[in-house]
Amino acid sequence: MRTALTLPEVRWAGASLLAFLAAVGLDLAGTPAPVVVTAYLACYVLGGWEPAVEGIRALAEKRLDVDLLMVVAAGAAASIGQWFDGGLLIVIFATSGALESVMTARTRASIDALLDLAPETATLVEDGGERQVPAAELVAGQTVVVRPGERIPGDGRVLDGVSEVDTAGLTGEPVPVRRAAGDDVLAGTVNGTGVLRVRALRDAADTVVAGVAAQVERAAETKAHRQLFIEKVEQRYSAIVVAATVALLAVPLLFGAPFEETLLRAIVFMIVASPCAIVLATMPPLLAALAVSGRRGTLVKDVTVLEALAEIDTVVLDKTGTLTSGRPQVVDVTPLGDRSAGDVLALAAAAEEGSEHVLGRAVRRHALERGLDLPAVSGFEAIPGEGVRAVVDGHEVAVGRPELLTEPGERVTALVDAVQDGGRTAVVVLVDSEPAGVVALSDEPRPGAVEAIEEIRRTVGTPEVLTGDAARPARILADRLGLPDVRSGLLPAGKVEVVGERQASGRRVLAVGDGINDAPLLASADVGLVVGEGAGALSLEAADGVLTRDPLGSLAPVVELARRARRIARANLAFAATVIVVLVAWDLIGTLPLVVGVAGHELSTVLVCLNGLRLLVGARRGDRRSRAAAGAVVPAGREPVGAGRR
Repeated sequence: MRTALTLPEVRWAGASLLAFLAAVGLDLAGTPAPVVVTAYLACYVLGGWEPAVEGIRALAEKRLDVDLLMVVAAGAAASIGQWFDGGLLIVIFATSGALESVMTARTRASIDALLDLAPETATLVEDGGERQVPAAELVAGQTVVVRPGERIPGDGRVLDGVSEVDTAGLTGEPVPVRRAAGDDVLAGTVNGTGVLRVRALRDAADTVVAGVAAQVERAAETKAHRQLFIEKVEQRYSAIVVAATVALLAVPLLFGAPFEETLLRAIVFMIVASPCAIVLATMPPLLAALAVSGRRGTLVKDVTVLEALAEIDTVVLDKTGTLTSGRPQVVDVTPLGDRSAGDVLALAAAAEEGSEHVLGRAVRRHALERGLDLPAVSGFEAIPGEGVRAVVDGHEVAVGRPELLTEPGERVTALVDAVQDGGRTAVVVLVDSEPAGVVALSDEPRPGAVEAIEEIRRTVGTPEVLTGDAARPARILADRLGLPDVRSGLLPAGKVEVVGERQASGRRVLAVGDGINDAPLLASADVGLVVGEGAGALSLEAADGVLTRDPLGSLAPVVELARRARRIARANLAFAATVIVVLVAWDLIGTLPLVVGVAGHELSTVLVCLNGLRLLVGARRGDRRSRAAAGAVVPAGREPVGAGRR
């Protein structure tokens, strides 16, 4: 309520209502007419000045605004002594505008909450000392100190220190997670009792929290495709209404009809034929759905994404970081040649220093946990879909998929096959183009993945897995989750090709992934959603939305929410059109009282707004369920970290 009262539209509508009630009371009390008229004039000015100004601006741009039609109709009613009817029209019209403003403000609340997550300052470490700098000026590569209780100022990687980090504000994880050297942290999350030294991985403008905030802010400024179509129709329809009103006034007068009766009929026609309710039929439910999805951890760029989600009939999922926990562990290192397992691991970890890929981070984390000294590295290069390459201790080291081997020998092939047959991911290490070892990693399915996939199957259909991983580990994981359709060994272009095939057959595709290699997939799908934690700036830009909490568990609910918004919008359009047809027919065939026309038409506008707001009913209860699910699905230490490049 307090938030609503801060909006000028609500205050003006409230003031207009009070003036209207005062005028009615004075009239019933037998107060002299000039006093009553003054009160009604106050009602007209308070509730109608803003629509009048907007309408005049529209006229200056050669557009006919429906707001101006309402103000003109109210003024015409007053001109023939129908002060009550005109005042009622102004009050109800102002109330409709206030409801729309309240709804828009509620969607923007999620933006403000996100922007409030990021701290204003950061403690920068440079030249052996510390200094305070604005967090918005942090750039990738800088090192900051985060002390107990402080918010982490940027997306980064822990260099030193151990602490528990509270990520609830961004990811919904209710239990703080342990963070140590080699682990990634996100801007806006809260440090616990330890002191962390963090190296920024992204510029401040490219952090996850900044990216999703920008996306939601853009969403509040956009309009749905259907709404844009309706507004184009509104311009022509409003012109037709004006022409018909003039005809209803002029033609009867030419044949000697009474002026006041004819003018009243024309005014009633202008009011009841105006498309106010139709114009407001679509956006309220979509904006309400936008607000609800944002609070539950799915943030979309604009309401056109919600329209597209309502049409989805096919879901494709990346494997690593989406189906799995995104927290793979190194379970074995097998050297090839003269180097020891420790030497192979150290070379691989050093080469992965600049990698954003979840497997690369796992290799590096494992080496640091073992206390290995990592050689100096230079010339780092990420190869999307394949791996990384760098110069380590004077040697060219490549780490990535087995396909990096141009001529694999029998021993290497057998070793890779054995790793993959066990349902694990094989990563090869090449030194100066020669195989030096194979690293085996295991990544478990997300807790609750089976239940989430079953819900997706009931809502949309059985998802398809598109992964760059090898066929055997991908198949083993898919079998565990009950997913029959798996396309493995795909490079980014291969994933895009699969999506194109589905779209060519008339399917509407929702794609979910994370990591730099999934950017083409997300951009090519009808709707692309990126797993928020671990997502790079390129993925955030390519995606239509961000999943900041449980990636799998959020999919079916957001699709159902979009479909519900579509159903409400369609019902609103049908209801609004029916009311207009009935009232116009009543006015043309019989005698429709002005007060009934005003009440019927404007109350239909209020009703479609309130019907759209139905999506907000129970939203808080849904938020509690979402947070509970997040706590159950993402246990401490197993937070969703994404990638999928290999």
